Amino acid sequence: MAERIPWTRDQQLLALRLYMRLPFGRLHGRNPEIIALARCVGRTANALAMKACNFAGLDPQFRATNRRGLSGASDADRAIWSEFAGNPEQLAAEAEEAFARLDPAQAARDETGIRPPAGETDVARIVRARRVQSFFRAAVLTSYDFRCAVSGLAVPELLVASHIIPWSTSVERRADPRNGLCLNALFDRAFDRGLMTFDNDLRVIVSPRLHRTASDARLTCSLDRLRGQSLSVPDRFPPDPGAIKFHRKHIFQG
Repeated sequence: MAERIPWTRDQQLLALRLYMRLPFGRLHGRNPEIIALARCVGRTANALAMKACNFAGLDPQFRATNRRGLSGASDADRAIWSEFAGNPEQLAAEAEEAFARLDPAQAARDETGIRPPAGETDVARIVRARRVQSFFRAAVLTSYDFRCAVSGLAVPELLVASHIIPWSTSVERRADPRNGLCLNALFDRAFDRGLMTFDNDLRVIVSPRLHRTASDARLTCSLDRLRGQSLSVPDRFPPDPGAIKFHRKHIFQG
């Protein structure tokens, strides 16, 4: 019998990264992305796909959809998932760093269009921020099937992974996909500036301030039409009610 080679931490982090970036239906050994990564890490594509599916079996949000991942998660898999649940930002940074060591060109392409936080000048912090943002964006947009959760727009170039609790407010939640919404660029801006939010039933609330300050009637009308519209909630990583409540209380201009 061939000796089983333990999975390294980097390999497990790369499997977690796959789980976050790919729809569950694409987590299989025939996926070219998984095949290419498996070659780089010295694993078979089937083994890498199964390792990613182990995280689905550990994900309570995934299990809540009455679907099951694989049940063969190891203690090491559980430890990685527990770390991610406790501090997504740290695990996201490690996972993206592990991938960048394997394929720096693709890692750079994944970060295209991602801007570092305003005012940051430290190079190491800028690199980390871009990697965490790349991880977060991929997880959120995949969760929402690359569609705006309000308008249904499905043009990736016009979609933003919006933080519910702002990036600057909570380090730990910077990479938490349940602290994210997939919104088009206009709605992301309105959400970020507190001109729109959501009630406990995830229906759109529009700020009355918009009517007092907006000089473009067409913009006001376009946002007003959203009032009371329900957010499209994904099966994977639905928005955390606590984060929505935080946004409504601290960011929204009511």
